[in-house]
Amino acid sequence: MTATISLSPILDDRLSSTTSSSLRLSLAPVGAAPALLDGAWWPRSRDLAAELPILTAVLDPLWGRITRVTVNPTQWPVLPRKVPVAGHVVKVGWFLAEQDAHELLLLSYRTGRWNLLVVPPWTDPVMASWLMAAASDPWGTSTASRLMEEAVRLRAASETDRATEAVWDSEGGQGARDPAARPRIPGVMAEGGVEPLHPSRPGPLLMGM
Repeated sequence: MTATISLSPILDDRLSSTTSSSLRLSLAPVGAAPALLDGAWWPRSRDLAAELPILTAVLDPLWGRITRVTVNPTQWPVLPRKVPVAGHVVKVGWFLAEQDAHELLLLSYRTGRWNLLVVPPWTDPVMASWLMAAASDPWGTSTASRLMEEAVRLRAASETDRATEAVWDSEGGQGARDPAARPRIPGVMAEGGVEPLHPSRPGPLLMGM
């Protein structure tokens, strides 16, 4: 996957193919009810100086100029005080105990503040898809760290279940147990979409597959 983003068609046209193909981002729908998270960002590295300009290139037109971000230093090996981005500079701050380890806080001067789940760069695509859909769910009530814990739990349960099915089949079992009774991390569909976290609610739109 190369980009996950939920935008209106008008705003989508503002993004160059280079920007959209290099950014993996999922945002809650515009006008959604307030939630703990406003979406998720899946950077390709832990190099904030390299990754932040790509993110702000998309968010500046949507949310207003991003002037400051804060992170938890446990997830970022190097923390520059300032990062040059397109046309301006973003100040970088950090909080150790006060900020969720898997969260990025963005501030736009006199406009607002937003919180994004930061999906670790090495996350496998299936788990990343689930995390990005969950973090951009406007009805979500989980923190970034809680979503990470839930994704790990679902992954472990899914792997255990597959191992059980393999043993069952090798011993002559006829099929698996009811799949509806087992938790699974939603996977990526062949057409390039993502199975939504809640089947009755729209999930984020995948681009650049």
